[in-house]
Amino acid sequence: MFICSVKGNTLKLFGLVAIAVVAVMIIIIAVPSADAVETGSIFEGETISYDKVKTDASRRDFLSQFGWKTGDACIEEVEVQIPKDFDKVMNAYNDIQKAQGLDLSKYKGKTVQRYTYEITNYPEYNGTVYANVIIYKNRVIGGDLCSSDIRGFIHGFESDTPAPAK
Repeated sequence: MFICSVKGNTLKLFGLVAIAVVAVMIIIIAVPSADAVETGSIFEGETISYDKVKTDASRRDFLSQFGWKTGDACIEEVEVQIPKDFDKVMNAYNDIQKAQGLDLSKYKGKTVQRYTYEITNYPEYNGTVYANVIIYKNRVIGGDLCSSDIRGFIHGFESDTPAPAK
């Protein structure tokens, strides 16, 4: 004959462990992973998708979500490395990214692709405007719109994204 006795403290311990396991499972299910679709609001009720940007057409579609029209072809496609240490210029550029809900500091030291397009419908500006789209693993992680003029402008994908203070 086998007899097993359980004390009240042991039951409390098993109860706490069971509650902790259930809580961890709820957190895992409820909290999206870091690779989940990241969206931001551009206009009330509309969202922007930053994922699944694999082709020239998908990059153009990404820019069109902000209302931008591009020229016929990608002007430049280049592989760049995000610096491991940000200097003053890189911190200012990352401030533009943060203002649009992105952050390049998560990608320090990573090699990424930068695609440049000419914007053909920029309002109230006669010069050439370029859109730079920075992609890592088919996901837009940063970018900007800028003029080709030396005294021009640079801002995020939305025209009202603030430029860094000088």
